[in-house]
Amino acid sequence: MSSCCPSTYNSTMSRLAFSFLLLLGTLVSIILILPGMEDNLKKIPGFCVNGNSLPFIEGKVNCDMIVGYKSVYRMCFAMACFFFLFSLIMIRVRSSKDPRAALQNGFFWFFKFLVLLGITVGAFFIPDGIFTTVWYYFGVVGSFIFIIIQLILLVDFAHSWNQSWLERAEEGNSKCWYGALLSVTFINYAMAFSAMVLFYIYYTKPDDCTEHKVFISLNFIFCVIVSIVSILPKVQEAQPSSGLLQASLISLYTMYLTWSAMTNNPNKNCNPSLLSLVQPSTTPPPGPIPTQAPGPVQWWNAQSIVGLLIFLFCTLYASIRSSNNAQVNRLMQTEEGQGLTADIEASPGEDGVRRAVDNEEDGVTYSYSFFHFSLFLASLYIMMTLTNWYTPNTDYETMKTTIPAVWVKICSSWLGLALFLWTLVAPLVLPDRDFS
Repeated sequence: MSSCCPSTYNSTMSRLAFSFLLLLGTLVSIILILPGMEDNLKKIPGFCVNGNSLPFIEGKVNCDMIVGYKSVYRMCFAMACFFFLFSLIMIRVRSSKDPRAALQNGFFWFFKFLVLLGITVGAFFIPDGIFTTVWYYFGVVGSFIFIIIQLILLVDFAHSWNQSWLERAEEGNSKCWYGALLSVTFINYAMAFSAMVLFYIYYTKPDDCTEHKVFISLNFIFCVIVSIVSILPKVQEAQPSSGLLQASLISLYTMYLTWSAMTNNPNKNCNPSLLSLVQPSTTPPPGPIPTQAPGPVQWWNAQSIVGLLIFLFCTLYASIRSSNNAQVNRLMQTEEGQGLTADIEASPGEDGVRRAVDNEEDGVTYSYSFFHFSLFLASLYIMMTLTNWYTPNTDYETMKTTIPAVWVKICSSWLGLALFLWTLVAPLVLPDRDFS
């Protein structure tokens, strides 16, 4: 794996490879939950069988379990088990000289893939029933933690972005770079403010949706507070790289979490679909309203797609990041290190191929165990995103939205804002500690 990317650090390539496995599992989950997949499978003669509680019996497949939300639960369960197993194996690995480091960085990728494939096949043999409900609550808790990790990565990205453009402004053509910095910051704030206004218009009612009014108002106030704190003279003196760019990006992400939370409100009067916002509603004919059976879970609504894009960005960034922010490095259990490309020129091997540079002989640049634990949480986040955070109904055949999903997302936005605020004021609150 590493030999394919010359002059690259071994630690970076390992993270990219494991992230690829996560993205591959995500792609499979998306394919399995696509609409019409079950109907297409049932068209295959002798492939599907109905009424069995276990798949792969007598050469046939229970198609109800390998498509839809049940397939996403099992696929993400397999990925979560895989990464959690590696998280346990890699506890307290200090350098690449540890024999276990070979499992992380060595040439065992084919066998790792086989292990993941074996766990996946086994996951589809899990009987229906209590598994779905229990795994849903695991997904809620894990996703809550992963949302915080995403925000930390976005803070780190904004810090690196701001520092890079400030350095370029000092090197020359300062008007251009300062103008670009100001423009991006203004666009972020404009989008965040526009989102807040749209939330009040479409997700609140004059005599209803009180909780939405509280969520929108509080998060707007909190975003204003962290923005003001980020440009206070004492904060700027302690952290010259802090500024409005970071605060604007966090404000925009907070508005996304607010929107995502409101879309999980079971009160349909306060939770209109995007389709109903762009298409005029038709008045139903008089008479009793016919009842309809609940349809399949649809993950392709706007907030889920945005959540997937943010997840893809954060996963890639976590694999190649090289942060100079000491506080973020402590939170993510990484060291100040190199990025995707090595500064040291790799010497060619006997076959003439330049190998990846082992930069962890003296000490690892990131916690192997924490990295896999983050991917474990990411697997749970993907599961909840693709199923819209819906909880399985009592019959385990349908899904429904519940208010706990709303509170999980709102609380994660508040905790994320608190963490960002802490990265700003920590040097002032604890002046005796070294935050350089």
